[in-house]
Amino acid sequence: MDSLYREEDAKAFVASYAAYPRDLALRVYTSRLIGANRALVLHGGGNTSVKEGVKNIVGEEQEVLYVKGSGLDLAEIEPKGFVGLDLPFLRKLRNLESLSDEEMEAQFHLHRATWPSPNPSVEALLHAFLQSKFIDHTHADSILILTNQKGGEAWVREALGPKVAVLPYAAPGFHLARAVAEACEKEAEIEAVVVSGHGIFTFGEDARSSYERMIHYVNSAESFIQKRTQGKPLTTPRPGRASDQSLARSVARVTQTLRGACAHTIPGGRSCRFLSEVRNTPELVDASLSREAEALCASGVLTPDHVTRTKNRMVYLQEVPDTDEGLKEMVMREVEVFKEDYHRYFQVHAKAKGADLEELDPYPRVFLVAGLGVVALGLSRKAARIAADISEQNMLSKLRAGVLGEYVPLREAHIFDVEYWSLQQRKLGGSSFPPLQGRAAVVTGGGGAIGYGIADRLLAAGAVVALGDIDEPSLNKVFSVLAEKYGEDRLEAVCFDVTDLQSVERAFEDISRRLGGMDIVVPNAGSAHVAKIADLDPAKLDHTMAVNLKGTFNTIKASIPVFKRQGTGGNIVVISSKNVFDPGAAFGAYSASKAGAHQMAKIAAIELAEMGVRVNMINPDAVFGDEKIPSKLWELVGPDRMKSRGLDYEGLKEYYRNRNLLKAQVLAEHVGNAVVFFATDQTPTTGAALPVDGGIPAAFPR
Repeated sequence: MDSLYREEDAKAFVASYAAYPRDLALRVYTSRLIGANRALVLHGGGNTSVKEGVKNIVGEEQEVLYVKGSGLDLAEIEPKGFVGLDLPFLRKLRNLESLSDEEMEAQFHLHRATWPSPNPSVEALLHAFLQSKFIDHTHADSILILTNQKGGEAWVREALGPKVAVLPYAAPGFHLARAVAEACEKEAEIEAVVVSGHGIFTFGEDARSSYERMIHYVNSAESFIQKRTQGKPLTTPRPGRASDQSLARSVARVTQTLRGACAHTIPGGRSCRFLSEVRNTPELVDASLSREAEALCASGVLTPDHVTRTKNRMVYLQEVPDTDEGLKEMVMREVEVFKEDYHRYFQVHAKAKGADLEELDPYPRVFLVAGLGVVALGLSRKAARIAADISEQNMLSKLRAGVLGEYVPLREAHIFDVEYWSLQQRKLGGSSFPPLQGRAAVVTGGGGAIGYGIADRLLAAGAVVALGDIDEPSLNKVFSVLAEKYGEDRLEAVCFDVTDLQSVERAFEDISRRLGGMDIVVPNAGSAHVAKIADLDPAKLDHTMAVNLKGTFNTIKASIPVFKRQGTGGNIVVISSKNVFDPGAAFGAYSASKAGAHQMAKIAAIELAEMGVRVNMINPDAVFGDEKIPSKLWELVGPDRMKSRGLDYEGLKEYYRNRNLLKAQVLAEHVGNAVVFFATDQTPTTGAALPVDGGIPAAFPR
């Protein structure tokens, strides 16, 4: 890798952060250079610091250590992501014989020089005890490939030279900080310290020196590895196993089954669901079909810092059975084996520590699937992607380590110490999460006003939403509006035709490949036509029936195999209509088709209850939308209604508001709130119709 330090870019950072000390701005610049390189750090890994003299509030000169906030991503860090700590005081702590993690954290809180600020890196003391102005720390792949070897320390010395100190693994904290400081003081020429299984620290008196030393030593390690592995294949194909392109079509079946097998109930009675991320690069597919596959999954993470994202081991699925029953049986068996091993791991090491710890969930996060590659699970899409990134990097690095020599994983006790270390756990945030966290929702008719309102409320409740519509421009507009509010990571847009069962099935497969499956399905796509029966064109009737009735049928039917494979129940919420109970003249095609869809939903409620799938209906009335996302239905029928009543658009909205009992304007978000009510299982309800109409007596369900 090349140094990406550019003087003009550095000057631009200093100028853009003129309100901050110059060296802190440079610290941000080189931190981002490090964070952008996946071969150095991944997702919040690594840490950096700078020591700076500043004037405090009373004008006194004060030495401050600015160190990266715990868990923050170096690739995106800002000056406020660095915590200012009282450097002279932290250095006094080195004189102690021991310092508990709890006391260390308390001292960090007591001796902050900046507020508000995030919690400091767990390695803040190491940065404080070293004398250098700038310090960089990474989990560079090439360094870990060397350290996690039989005789790895000798190889590191040979590869990196005499100006690098090499230490055995030690958990981050007070004792590691003292050990690194002592190693640097023994040799004045030391430019870097490598800690086995943990990574490399480089330092210098300016930002560029520290950063470029990191690049230099990581390159030296990489060159050493390449010379000894040149031309050697990473994997050995398993006899009789070759990549089968037809397996690619099995991805949706596999992800649906995996997330179902790992769904569980957490304390408090809430159900926990995962989303998935699939990685199927040629290297990962080859690995999944290799002799090394099982050892890759069993051999543990490269560094303990990764364990909170991926667990220490992966599950290997040696095949993808042809039947759903066979696949589910195999997956459940392998998940149970993983859980039993995790229980053993927890009990053995918790007992050895003599600590009263609460066991974390024992479910796997990463699967290596023969012919498919990696499937990673997470409580959010971000968490799933992080797990996939780390696992992909770990697997390829372990394969290279195996070609180089003999990969030696870290001891389980070291992994356990970090996985159950309170300072490491806090990187992941609190345990509270919104009611639909981890749920995947599909909303048809996602390009319209009601679809927008439903998606908005589902997103606000924590779900990830796949919007579907046949009208691609409208779909993209709604996607854009919601993405600006919630972020693109929480959304998918899939263009498909609900009147075509195969189109819906393909869309649901695509959605499952992206998200893992579906928990909430909202058949909302609709079409309206205004004409009295005497004037009703049979072709228009057929089209309205195809969208409203058959579209609902196709959406429900296509979801059933997904719910079966997941085995975790689910919610289908059909957007019905006030017209089901209170139809109007010249609205026969719409009213009849919606009544048919409503009846179809009732039958589905009866038939799908044994799977734990609830089917309910929402009956809205007069949802006009807004200027941003107008209602397609009212764009169609509004002009006729305005003409017949002698009203303009605003007058028509007022007319419909005044005709309901509550004199309420019905908004798309109200429909969305009703969907969220059903989707959150707050009552044991199925087959119900919920009016969202402000109160229309003629439309009361009966």
